[in-house]
Amino acid sequence: METWPNSWEIERGDVAVGQRIVAALTPFLLDLLHHGLTDKTLARHRDHLWMLGGEVIGRRHDDADLCKRPVEDVLFDLLEEEGGPLIWPSITETKQKSFDATCRKLYRFHVQGKPKPG
Repeated sequence: METWPNSWEIERGDVAVGQRIVAALTPFLLDLLHHGLTDKTLARHRDHLWMLGGEVIGRRHDDADLCKRPVEDVLFDLLEEEGGPLIWPSITETKQKSFDATCRKLYRFHVQGKPKPG
């Protein structure tokens, strides 16, 4: 994970943003380790999170308004109960479904970690 911010870099400043993305994703990855998942499953989730981080960086470059928002908000706003952002045409439908499964897990983890209103 320590190399992720450099791999996402499009221009100066992206590495610092990437480090904040990694910090936001780390609790989820640590939680996955406690569930007794196979190495292959953990690697798949890790790879999907790397794709998600790259998508956040790319979207920030495509939409200047996103640069004004905390990167953690941008990251978690890309997630929904049904999955994550559409990566197509970069990946196949099957790979998108697998990516969405990871994003659903991350969404649930994030929502459950927030205090309930009321």
